[in-house]
Amino acid sequence: MKLTKKTRYGARLLLDLAQHQDKGAVQMSGISIRQNISVKYLEQIIRPLKKGKFVKSIRGPKGGHMLAKKPENITLGDITRLFEEQSELVDCISEPENCPKSDDCVVRLAWQKATNALYKELDSISIANLLESKKSIL
Repeated sequence: MKLTKKTRYGARLLLDLAQHQDKGAVQMSGISIRQNISVKYLEQIIRPLKKGKFVKSIRGPKGGHMLAKKPENITLGDITRLFEEQSELVDCISEPENCPKSDDCVVRLAWQKATNALYKELDSISIANLLESKKSIL
């Protein structure tokens, strides 16, 4: 499974907001500079994050964006599910009706087990964990 750029950049955007949340609303231009992501692309990423209630926006001269949830309540699993069109490793997990062998396919069960393991790990890593990891590196 290869994650899309939106998933990877979405995680970076949320981490940046978490890092700068003590200063209030964060402007896209600042995120763009720090993360080396164009403002135009960040605007595409922020829409689903707002719709998913991970980010809230504030209008006005001191406006910008803030986390709508605590960093410990946002996981890489949440971000991946939000941006990836298919969160399972193979189609037959989410659409077993499309495969005539899905009822008795042991390989399908193995893919299901692998998908569950992947999301168990992603769900265990929060933005707060990443924030702490970054602090320990510096």
